[in-house]
Amino acid sequence: MIAAILLALATFPGGSVRADSLWSPSLGLKKQYIVYLPASYGTDTARRYPVAFYLHGLWGNEWDWVKFGKLDVAMDSLTRDCGAPGVAGAECAREMIVVMPDGDDGWYTTWNTLVNVAECRRNPARKDEDAASYCVPWPHYDDYIARDLVAHVDSTYRTIPDRSHRGIAGLSMGGYGAVALALQYPDVFAAAASHSGVLSPLYGGPRPFSLPVRYATDMKSLRAGWGRFWPLIYPAFGRDTAGWAARDPARLAKRLLAGRRRMPELRFDSGWDDKLVIDGNRAFHAELSALGIQHRFMELPGAHDWDYWKLHVPESLTWLASIISAPVERP
Repeated sequence: MIAAILLALATFPGGSVRADSLWSPSLGLKKQYIVYLPASYGTDTARRYPVAFYLHGLWGNEWDWVKFGKLDVAMDSLTRDCGAPGVAGAECAREMIVVMPDGDDGWYTTWNTLVNVAECRRNPARKDEDAASYCVPWPHYDDYIARDLVAHVDSTYRTIPDRSHRGIAGLSMGGYGAVALALQYPDVFAAAASHSGVLSPLYGGPRPFSLPVRYATDMKSLRAGWGRFWPLIYPAFGRDTAGWAARDPARLAKRLLAGRRRMPELRFDSGWDDKLVIDGNRAFHAELSALGIQHRFMELPGAHDWDYWKLHVPESLTWLASIISAPVERP
């Protein structure tokens, strides 16, 4: 029996990773994305698959989850082990397509400031990115992901093209994007997972977290709180507190709840040593708890780095797969 299991594991074919692209009307240019296709995609040609979208962080790109997070290796391991003797359901995942888009440093939102495209292309903020792709005419990064990319993937790959079979996740800036997009587009995403996400951008203290929470109420305190990261976020969130409040995940959840619309499943975690976001994650947890919104929040050993994200991406993959791979009851 053991020899048979080892042989099966050794001969299990892995999934494939490829680069693809789409024209995004919301951004006004062509964007590349990376897609992981499960092992059976090329052979079981009648089968359709759920889709998980994984968003990168600030200064990152569409290759990060594969290059640094080894997401494809994690998916191969999780799907290979499903059904193996002694493997619990929490330790494996059903096959799904995983899409990793290029989100620039756009915070996955519609920017609150205008972009000088000509100046950006003359003096790009990032030397490691193609200015023709990074400097977008219309920074509508939320519609780019939730509308353009989702529609393109559904028309290009054999997906199950409905909300119940679609999830989203991300790290840091991408963790913010995943949660905010799921709350803004509950008709598109059934679940969102965040690793070290910026989930309470207005959080002002105390540090370490304790109740009552103090939030920034003016731009001076916001700028001071964000410090060296200020130039990297205010173009997207804006120069007034109203713009920040409109993009705040807790307020998005409250608005969704008030509208009696279907709430996406939410899961988020942060490292104990992550001074950048852990207090904000605790504040978001407190806000959701006060609203009576069910969610999963975990504090784990680690910091704001790839050692942490690589270690915990199998957990979000497994969790998302358990939701978007589940059979849907039809009326």
